[in-house]
Amino acid sequence: MAAIILPTEKQTRSEFAKLLEAKETQVKIEEGNLVKGKVVHITNDYVTLDIGFKSEGQIPTNEFRNSQHQITVQPGDEVEVLLENVEDENGMIRLSKERADALKAWDTLVKIQEADGVVEGVVIGKVKGGLAVDVGVKAFLPGSQIESRPSKNLDKYLGKRFKFKILKLNKRRGNIVLSRKGVMEKENDTLKEQVLQNIRVGQVLEGTVKNVTDYGAFIDLGGIDGLLHVTDMSWGRINHPSDLFKVGSDVRVAVLKFDETNQRVSLGYKQLQEDPWTDVEGRFPVGSRIKGKIVSLTDYGAFVELSPGIEGLVHISEISWNKKMKHPSQELTAGQEVEAIILDCDVVARRIALGMKQLKQNPWEVLVQQCPVGSKVQGTVRNVTDFGLFVDCGVGVDGLVHISDMAWVQNFAHPQDLYKKGESVDVVVMNVDPDAERFSLSLKTLQNNPWETIRSRYPQGTQVEGKVTAVHLAGAVVELEGGMEGLLPKSAASKEIKVGDTLNLVVQTVDEEGRKFHLVIASPMSLSNGAKQSKSK
Repeated sequence: MAAIILPTEKQTRSEFAKLLEAKETQVKIEEGNLVKGKVVHITNDYVTLDIGFKSEGQIPTNEFRNSQHQITVQPGDEVEVLLENVEDENGMIRLSKERADALKAWDTLVKIQEADGVVEGVVIGKVKGGLAVDVGVKAFLPGSQIESRPSKNLDKYLGKRFKFKILKLNKRRGNIVLSRKGVMEKENDTLKEQVLQNIRVGQVLEGTVKNVTDYGAFIDLGGIDGLLHVTDMSWGRINHPSDLFKVGSDVRVAVLKFDETNQRVSLGYKQLQEDPWTDVEGRFPVGSRIKGKIVSLTDYGAFVELSPGIEGLVHISEISWNKKMKHPSQELTAGQEVEAIILDCDVVARRIALGMKQLKQNPWEVLVQQCPVGSKVQGTVRNVTDFGLFVDCGVGVDGLVHISDMAWVQNFAHPQDLYKKGESVDVVVMNVDPDAERFSLSLKTLQNNPWETIRSRYPQGTQVEGKVTAVHLAGAVVELEGGMEGLLPKSAASKEIKVGDTLNLVVQTVDEEGRKFHLVIASPMSLSNGAKQSKSK
């Protein structure tokens, strides 16, 4: 009879432990569970893992590749995977690393949301309404949650890693909504608090241009924005803040004011540069002659840059002695190099007054010497206006012959009835006033005053005969006996009248003050009465 060999106590305990371990393994190896496996083989297509089951499992190699398409495991490595199927039709175990990672990611995201924490992720693409982000699983970042201000260029975020807050999370639907703005605002609040605690007037800070407006630029100081006003950008004149500053550029600024209550910071840029006005009186003394470039034209004058940060104003009245201009652009252009004289320098008000006409001889001084009052001069009609003639007498200043000084009797409607532009005339100087810049001339002074003769020989109602010498808008000019001329107004003519016609007339108006000596056509009745009166005499 064969002997029966019973196991020792030590052997019994060892076998029991193996059976227990096998039992626990069977419990863990169930579909839908996460299991640990050891990499046993790697090919171009699959990674084979031993998860302690009767057969091995395979996972596509692509699930183990990183963004550079490199395989991240090697034989012997232990990885955690999801058991999708215990045994398929080929007798293989179906596993998934991607789904395992997703499940672990979801668990991690739930914990982060519950703790009000922050998750990191990479922007992987643009989608309708925002961006797609990889945070272990695919999540949605709305456009309104990318930054504090809406961004039009979403391409700049692609491929970059950021921190996000979780706004919504629904594991069952696989829906995650993120916010980068929330993280930024929280970080800004922390930075803002630090900046506010340390900021001091006069402090020099590094910042980034956040926005540029017509009146200045907003500088991000790290959690708080400061305003750099256009007047504190440059000691000189600038057309627009965008000429000096661009959004996104770094800049050093000085703190000029700090309102702790309203958390407002006023900044300065030009204050970090030497003030060019400190020695301006020494460099630009009154009376000195300077050269500069016109940088701006206004209705009232031209601004000339004398040196960087220093500008002077040539008032429109200081451009020319005799040219009356409505705008400096009639004589000057922006960018033009000019010479001028320093007329005044006010360092306190930071104003320099310039003059250009002072570089030329004052024509009014020449006028006083060459054209004294009462002298007869010859000139050329420069312009004809409703109120008279401007005559160039060759001294750089045009004199005015007022319509009242053109003739003793005004037998014309408009000065152009008698004179044309470019015509040569002799005139008498009536007045020269350099202070008021008035130069008055007269044409009638060279003629004999006819009014004494008119009053004595041609009182109102007198019958006369005359010959038409000119016809214009006012009427017909009629020459009477002795060379005296009167006007037959157009309204008083009963028929068409032409030069050379001889007319029988009656004196209608004698007005020396108004310079009117008007005639009318004599009626047959007045002619017969006039004949009888002549016989009786």
